[in-house]
Amino acid sequence: MAFVEFVDVCKTYRMGDVEVRAVDGMSFSIERGELVVIVGPSGAGKTTVLNMLGGMDSATSGTITLDGREISGMGERELTQYRRHDIGFVFQFYNLVQNLTALENVELASQICKNPLPADEVLAQVGLAGRRDNFPAQLSGGEQQRVAIARALAKNPKLVLADEPTGALDYQTGKQILGLLQDTCRSGGRTVAIVTHNLAFTQIADRVIHVREGRADRIERNAHPADASVVEW
Repeated sequence: MAFVEFVDVCKTYRMGDVEVRAVDGMSFSIERGELVVIVGPSGAGKTTVLNMLGGMDSATSGTITLDGREISGMGERELTQYRRHDIGFVFQFYNLVQNLTALENVELASQICKNPLPADEVLAQVGLAGRRDNFPAQLSGGEQQRVAIARALAKNPKLVLADEPTGALDYQTGKQILGLLQDTCRSGGRTVAIVTHNLAFTQIADRVIHVREGRADRIERNAHPADASVVEW
């Protein structure tokens, strides 16, 4: 069994009398330790896929599993534990607590999970050992995103999910964050899934899942993923 499996997953929303199928029979798999890019245009269903995989939304039908556990059959209490212990989230807009220092933001996440990593060590890994006592307002956008990545990694999660992680950053800073996520996978052995509309990101992935109209339209494997430092967009 693959580390992550989506099998014929559907997600339907009802808006008044209108039924909207955001995900329509999605099937794909992800192996442990892979860097995966889920790419597609706006409205294709890729963020809905991320939300279901992260336990923030439930599937209408189909089966979702992570490391042998069926997420799609979990109740609310189980999903809360799943989000807390198994998933590290990285969002486009950082979502840091403004009145906490960089270190305290990372510690906040590590306090709620089973086997956290030391917050100061993780901050050092993302290059922010010297900024641990700074508040978010004293950090650049790239530094704030590094704190957000450190917060995700400190949970020691099974899977890191990044939703448009460079969307609020300039080009050079975005490349640095992309490189950090790639290094998280390569050196740290993490399984990382990046959701994006940017086709250039597919160059660094082990596996690329092209999403269109709620389905996995095409799945590709990269035998020789590019280094993030050479990606242009």
